[in-house]
Amino acid sequence: MAKKFPIKPANPGRICWGCDRYCSADALQCGNGSVATPHPAELFGDDWQDWGLDARPAAAVDDPAAEGGDR
Repeated sequence: MAKKFPIKPANPGRICWGCDRYCSADALQCGNGSVATPHPAELFGDDWQDWGLDARPAAAVDDPAAEGGDR
């Protein structure tokens, strides 16, 4: 069973996030390249879950263009 993925880890730069082992960044054991895989928060910022494929649905916005209204 896969480990639960931490949403906001305390020190994301110390861990490789490339597999479920979560090795320290200086002791990669899985052979996932020679560089540690960064946590999404390191790449995209703290709001990384608010957009993308797994984004939570946003509140409805009144945008007539989105509904195919008058142009």
